[in-house]
Amino acid sequence: GRPCGAKQSPPAGSPERSGSDKGGRRSRTAFSAEQVSTLESSFQRQRYLGAAERRKLAGKMRLSEVQIKTWFQNRRMKLKRQL
Repeated sequence: GRPCGAKQSPPAGSPERSGSDKGGRRSRTAFSAEQVSTLESSFQRQRYLGAAERRKLAGKMRLSEVQIKTWFQNRRMKLKRQL
């Protein structure tokens, strides 16, 4: 066993362990064409998602709520730049 209070090191593939990630940030998500299509159609219906819609979409698409929220923020900024 480990001495009391000693921390176990994270597994090799975990985000904490990768040296190239500065500040503990996760790597960029590569959305599939199907995911982008679903996100775009949701965006056409409503530009802002409530917590319930975000949760539902995240579960359906197997993405985190934060990824959904960030995608919508970025998509709104893209629209703003285009206008």
